[in-house]
Amino acid sequence: MSEIKTKDSAGTEDPGEEKDWAEAKAFFDNLKTHKPRPPKPQYAVTVAVSSRTLFDMVAERKIYEDQGLEKYVAYQRDHEDEPLKPGPAFPFVKALMTVNNRLRQLYPDSEELFDIVLMTNNHAQVGVRLINSINHYDLTIERFCMTGGESPTGYLKAYMTNLYLSKDSEKVSEAIEEGIAAATMFMAVQKNELSDSQLRVAFDGDAVLFSDESEIIVKEHGLDTFFEHEKEFENKPLAQGPLKCFLEALGKLQRKFYAKNERMNCPIRTFLVTARSAASSGARVLKTLRSWGLEIDEALFLAGAPKGPLLQKIKPHIFFDDQMFHIEGAQELGTISAHVPYGIGQKYHKGKLIDPPKKE
Repeated sequence: MSEIKTKDSAGTEDPGEEKDWAEAKAFFDNLKTHKPRPPKPQYAVTVAVSSRTLFDMVAERKIYEDQGLEKYVAYQRDHEDEPLKPGPAFPFVKALMTVNNRLRQLYPDSEELFDIVLMTNNHAQVGVRLINSINHYDLTIERFCMTGGESPTGYLKAYMTNLYLSKDSEKVSEAIEEGIAAATMFMAVQKNELSDSQLRVAFDGDAVLFSDESEIIVKEHGLDTFFEHEKEFENKPLAQGPLKCFLEALGKLQRKFYAKNERMNCPIRTFLVTARSAASSGARVLKTLRSWGLEIDEALFLAGAPKGPLLQKIKPHIFFDDQMFHIEGAQELGTISAHVPYGIGQKYHKGKLIDPPKKE
């Protein structure tokens, strides 16, 4: 977004009007408020969340599906003074705000912050309940996009979105196809206590941070061929995957803390949790991150072991993976998970090819 500029002096505008405009703009720019103002989008790390990920709207969704749109809107209007309960993205959003608070302490005038946008296909009349719920929990969410039944994904680029979280896998796939990091969120089966002072984000590697090129070899040719391939191409960086740009954005904010000698007290911590084996195929992953100029705080190579128990110890605010059986295992042990519907893994479940639907 560009600043509003006055017209050329050769124009017909009154210099007095130009002065009044400049004074008015300066006044609004310097308004004091107890709530922090959202950063300018071109500098921010923008996270767009749907209303059903931010809040638990299972009951409301059932009304919509069973009774239709008009009954749903009427219900929301009748209950607009009742705050919605937190949904799967709620702890993640709170953690983003914690990071912002720390950044503002170190860099009071910086615009390099997280900016949270509510991106929903809800009708505008439902907005009152959403606003009341956001204010009830004291969330800093000032930018809304309510599309009245239309898919909001067309607005993601206009909002300069770095990450989009939704409950709708089709919308998530649309976003990924447009080159935007995105994932479908799932609530944990049980609740884990999460850090209130540090944002913790865990990523799978192949088909999440990296492309699915190596995973294709595993699925089509087996592990031995995969190990040989990774050894042969150890010094060739993997192509980027759909979530690489979000890790990059996190790293950019982490470096702001490092610049203030706050590395050991950084409120952002990242984890690579991969089914790869370290000795057989781990070097290429680490060298790829190095070639990108990115750091990961902890790299955990599980050699095919279940991810759920380890994630239970890490306690991330969000865990990204491309395979649903890893998502399900994480959910069962209390990890809030986000499925990235990308790559060859979508054709498999627990290592077995999913039979395509038979044509009539």
